[in-house]
Amino acid sequence: MNLDLETVEKIAHLARLEVAETERQSLLNDMNKILSFMEKLNELDTEGVAPLVYLTDEVNVFRKDEVKHEITVEQALQNAPKQDGKYFRVAKVINK
Repeated sequence: MNLDLETVEKIAHLARLEVAETERQSLLNDMNKILSFMEKLNELDTEGVAPLVYLTDEVNVFRKDEVKHEITVEQALQNAPKQDGKYFRVAKVINK
């Protein structure tokens, strides 16, 4: 399957991309290379190969939750725009 410039323009429109006139031919060449690669994949014998949905068989793998103090309070607050020496200061967003 080969694309033409009209198809590239339609794809760009659907993707809401602005493609400059000078880039269209390059984009067309790249897209045709991708399609030719995909056609090569169709040559593979996949009979009897189960579809791959997930890359791993693991389900809900969680790590142990451990408290780590990797930086000090002073290091965490050093770039804060507002702080009181112990906590970040932020504007009040909830009115009671």
